[in-house]
Amino acid sequence: MIRVVVTGIGAVTPIGNNIHSFWHSLLNGSSGANLISKFDTTKFKTKFACEVKNFEPLSAIDKKDIKKYDLFTQYALVATNEAVTNAHINFDALNKDRIGVIWASGDGGVSTFEEQINEFKLGDGTPRFSPFFIPKRIINIASGAISIKYGLRGVNYTTVSACAASNTALIEGYNHIKWGKADIIITGGSEASITETSIAGFNASRAMSVNNDDYAHASKPFDISRDGFVLGEGAGAIIIESLESAQNRNATILAEIVGGGLAADAYHLTSSHPDGEGAILGMNLALVEANISPNQINYINAHATSTPTGDLSELKAIKKVFKTNQSLSISGTKSMTGHLLGAAGAIESIICIKAVLENKIPPTINSANIESEYVDEFDFILNKPKHKTVNYALNNTFGFGGHVASSIFKKYTYL
Repeated sequence: MIRVVVTGIGAVTPIGNNIHSFWHSLLNGSSGANLISKFDTTKFKTKFACEVKNFEPLSAIDKKDIKKYDLFTQYALVATNEAVTNAHINFDALNKDRIGVIWASGDGGVSTFEEQINEFKLGDGTPRFSPFFIPKRIINIASGAISIKYGLRGVNYTTVSACAASNTALIEGYNHIKWGKADIIITGGSEASITETSIAGFNASRAMSVNNDDYAHASKPFDISRDGFVLGEGAGAIIIESLESAQNRNATILAEIVGGGLAADAYHLTSSHPDGEGAILGMNLALVEANISPNQINYINAHATSTPTGDLSELKAIKKVFKTNQSLSISGTKSMTGHLLGAAGAIESIICIKAVLENKIPPTINSANIESEYVDEFDFILNKPKHKTVNYALNNTFGFGGHVASSIFKKYTYL
């Protein structure tokens, strides 16, 4: 069977605009939450989010091209540029017909959509729209822009499964390489959804924290006082390729992908199944494909959005699948980054990759009182990172609509 490895990673996040600063902030327990600067929040229930700070798109995008791209595509191109650099890829020396892009987003160009509609409504009714309106807002445009930049002619599409989208994209890329249909895939996800309609919409669904008085501590996964998620934005990019391709390039291998499980709750539009049935199926499918037992997983980066029902559902699922693995370490890093929606799975996969590479597990911050039924069941990493041998790490992501994606990363060994 074709083995699939990771050779490059890149990130744009609320706590760091490259891998080094992102990882450093995670290990130091830094919160990315602050008052929203993108629009006036006076009349909004939630006034804070985890925004990307000091973003510099010109590191990867020509100045004349900036106007062509919504922010979510800019994030994608910058994160991908870092991942490609990190992987030391010379695309001109490779077969570009066998290099593809499978990217993810949940909202796409939502800020572009808002801006153009607002301009139209404020006008005299004449439809004066930017010629870039459609390509800036459509969700698949980031994958197209990445392939155009590097001249990649292989498989190219976008996965849309809400907050499971970029983990789904990773698994799809893994499958294409494993099936022998591609040598290299650029995968990941990007999101730029800190907008008026997004904040108002999530407030209306009662999914988002309204802890405006203590926003730096608002995201508290698994804590009994949690009141909802904190919205984030950014991108994560991952270069995956066949082991043969990586070896032919003499590439540095960061980790191996060994399993992916895609499933559904088939329960509710916005709520997880109360008993975690979809999550259980997704994790078990990933374990079966990896050909390992639950006891071999050392670390789970939990979806852990800090919603009352979602966190409890995931804990129930983890307990059912990993009930005999009491040394299992768990952390919820959305407590620092916020919830990047369609990009969450990408940056949390990067966290798993770094964990198996460096044997360091970043903490959950803000959480002081873990759900009593589970507090003694597992090793919850709270407030400080943990140094621990991580041979296998699992990443969980769940999305509105009942979407489930679980992926497993292994410490790379030659044999």
